[in-house]
Amino acid sequence: MTHPAASRQTRIHAPLLSLSGITKDYGAVRALKGVSFSIDAGEVVGLIGENGAGKSTLMKVLGGVIEPNSGSITIEGREHAALTVQQSLGAGIAFVHQELNLFDNLDVAANVFIGREPRRGGPLQLVDNRALYARVKPLLQRLGCDFAAHTPVAELSIAQCQMLEIVKALSLDAKLIIMDEPTSSLTTAETNRLLDVVQALKQSGVAIIFITHRLSEIERCADRVIGLRDGSMVGTLARHEIGRDAMIKLMIGRSLKTLYNPPAAPPGRAVLELEAFATRTWRASEVTLGLRGGEILGMAGLIGAGRTELARAIFGIDAPERGTLRLDGTPVAIRAPSDAIARGIFLVPEDRKHAGLVLDDSIARNVSLASLNAISRGGLVDVKAEHRIADEQRRALRIKTPDVDTPAASLSGGNQQKVVLGKWLCMQPRVVIFDEPTRGVDAGAKSEIYALMRELADRGVAILMISSDMEEVIGVSDRVAVMHEGAIKGILDRDSLSEASIMHLAIGNVLH
Repeated sequence: MTHPAASRQTRIHAPLLSLSGITKDYGAVRALKGVSFSIDAGEVVGLIGENGAGKSTLMKVLGGVIEPNSGSITIEGREHAALTVQQSLGAGIAFVHQELNLFDNLDVAANVFIGREPRRGGPLQLVDNRALYARVKPLLQRLGCDFAAHTPVAELSIAQCQMLEIVKALSLDAKLIIMDEPTSSLTTAETNRLLDVVQALKQSGVAIIFITHRLSEIERCADRVIGLRDGSMVGTLARHEIGRDAMIKLMIGRSLKTLYNPPAAPPGRAVLELEAFATRTWRASEVTLGLRGGEILGMAGLIGAGRTELARAIFGIDAPERGTLRLDGTPVAIRAPSDAIARGIFLVPEDRKHAGLVLDDSIARNVSLASLNAISRGGLVDVKAEHRIADEQRRALRIKTPDVDTPAASLSGGNQQKVVLGKWLCMQPRVVIFDEPTRGVDAGAKSEIYALMRELADRGVAILMISSDMEEVIGVSDRVAVMHEGAIKGILDRDSLSEASIMHLAIGNVLH
């Protein structure tokens, strides 16, 4: 016979949140297929899946943005067929989105409590700024933010703005915080600080759903992992089962080792050479470097080491301070991106949405942007030629879209990156610079992008890959150049690649 006290204990314990049989249809497409899971107070659940797996749709259901076709949502014992946005907020569900939602004409404190500002007494009900700043200050301290409550948001960096989004969620006194790619714009130190905050929130009883493509972060913070694939739950990993290979298998059904492709042949001669090359950001430092045809040269270094600045100078966005750039042994002057493009030097930028794409334009328009002269007659674009070229790239790169008239904004991160690449592939590249090529991209799309990079290299193209993902650098590169304060501290061959050897150079040590 069960003891009465034990029976009461069983009844008292209930999940903070339960989803049961959640489905969502968009016309004939079923985006969610009977998703069911629960999360306890003080639990961190990693939610993983490729772009298009249903993660965003599921989170919109939880946020009250969309209504499911069937299923139920139970929060602290209260069942709902669907939630409104106000019901979601009232139930203590807060979101930290990858896309920033801030007013840059206001200061930090005003952004945190916008619409919820403390008011003074009297008929005018003016904002009580002293109380407002007093409420925000401890939240900033809790996250270790390096900006003040009165700092204008326009003066914050992207990373600081991401931290501010997290402060906003904390200000809601939430019971469940959904973090969607919260570290995508953070430095290593800021990421570590955020993961410490996640643990502190967990200890205080806050539940967290942590969504990220950076699987190492889930390894560090998650108590449990839930995998989605094609709108369905495909499995759960307990704490002791969480590992990168297990998570990738859950997402894409195949092993981590299949993501990387070995070179088909040894690299050729130097295609791009830099000699005593200095950027305006690092005027006191110089880069001497050779990039060979048929190789993927990884470029590693800490944030601010000068990697992106070097890429911008090579591509002609910023004029170099001094030095020589040789292409196929001949010195060339790259004064603008048009000079680089004319010589077959192309850049796939880190910020594809702002620097690589015109989001409101179609795939066809984006693919043809750099080659308009080749498909224009009398100053008018040959639309048939434009569509033909774009459709060739769509099929070659396996861009998931029904047609090339689809706006670039509607594509997943991986498919957007393929559109940026397609823009250059129709123009006979000699050198392609990839700056953070898989930032915000799921494991399946990463595999395809790595394969495309290797295919280019096997065709004799010289690839320079800038990446902050250590596993990516080691897995993809044939050699790795490591930068520190605007200079190359050393170049590592594939046989000597390791996290330790790269970090040794990244912090300013030299090879012995």
